[in-house]
Amino acid sequence: MFDYDKWQEIFNTISKNKLRTFLTALGVFWGIFMLVVLMGAGTGFQNGVLAMFGGHANNSMYVWTNPTTMPYDGLQSGRYNPITNDDIKAIENDLEDILEYMSPRLYVPSGEVSYLDKKGSYEVRGDTPYLLKIDAIDLIDGRFINEKDMSDKRKIVVIGKAVSEHFFGKGEASIPPVGKFVKIQGIDYLVVGIVASDRRGQDAAEDDKSIFMPLSTAQQVTNQQNRIGWFVCTINQEYPVSIAENRVKTLLKKRHRVHPDDPRGVGTENVEEQLKEMMSLFNGISFLVWFVGIGSLLFGVIGVGNIMLIIVKDRTKEIGIRKALGATPRSIVSMILLESVFITTLAGYLGLVISIGVVYLMKLAAGTDVQFFTNPQIDMQVSLGALVALIVAGALTGLVPALQAANVNPVVALKDE
Repeated sequence: MFDYDKWQEIFNTISKNKLRTFLTALGVFWGIFMLVVLMGAGTGFQNGVLAMFGGHANNSMYVWTNPTTMPYDGLQSGRYNPITNDDIKAIENDLEDILEYMSPRLYVPSGEVSYLDKKGSYEVRGDTPYLLKIDAIDLIDGRFINEKDMSDKRKIVVIGKAVSEHFFGKGEASIPPVGKFVKIQGIDYLVVGIVASDRRGQDAAEDDKSIFMPLSTAQQVTNQQNRIGWFVCTINQEYPVSIAENRVKTLLKKRHRVHPDDPRGVGTENVEEQLKEMMSLFNGISFLVWFVGIGSLLFGVIGVGNIMLIIVKDRTKEIGIRKALGATPRSIVSMILLESVFITTLAGYLGLVISIGVVYLMKLAAGTDVQFFTNPQIDMQVSLGALVALIVAGALTGLVPALQAANVNPVVALKDE
């Protein structure tokens, strides 16, 4: 039942001790505020970093060759042996039990790309149909490279979103690019599709400003019929990518007569390992967030307990008079506890609401322009759970001074100076 007199007395006590009440509430407010803001900032950083990968296959690796740094088998160091079509076939055969997709690439010196009177300089890549299953690019119009394009060495291209907007416009004023011809090195290529990157950062910008043609066509126009720049492949998710990484390195070093211990002869980039390292970093950040947040909450709760002890000490004579007039220990305890819970609840709720507003402002400020920070999020269940735990802790810390007040001897209290 609502006790108006008791609440009136609580508010009267608070109004008489504004500074003390404010400092108590500030500790509680700051604890929940710091926890929620740090939690939002942590998820924003994690989302921003993971957005740089977009939809790129996690179980993938990149492989290329470099000049050797060690002599081997009678050959001098400094040799450069590019990957060939035969190497790709050998790797496909060797990894047949664990390989999912393989997509080699060869860059084409593009020079100037043009459409009618519009010109631009863009990166031209020779790729295979499997790239769409590995890389973080989405088909937004038309089609991608297919096997027929590869076997017939067709002069077709798929263009990035930025290339399409430059040559064909964007929005309602644009014209459909699919079916048009662009010139690359003076040769006409039919546009069959448009792709857009689904990640963020510099890699996304490069993808959107790229032109993709069949690998076989790229090898023909560059007169490098057996040349591969590098390749990316995905491994069956039942196996760690590092197994395939070691097997590919061993095979290529053997085929290219590279010293087994040469650190640069064959280069690789294991995307799976990169993601694992990042997740370890995120776990560390999450631990730090909770450590600082819980520490702030504890300091706030301890502050409440200390202030309630001071309040009981200051009101010793008053409590003695109450007991002398017939107040029960239960009524004394409930009065002290209600004040403690009220201050904790109000300050915690304000901290939660304002921290949610701050995280929302962080989200608006970051937008899509900040590379390593995007879409900060708050787990409301965790936040509300922290608030409830804070209120319970506030009640428990207020219980000690409340019990102390209930045990006051009226005779001793009335003699207290």
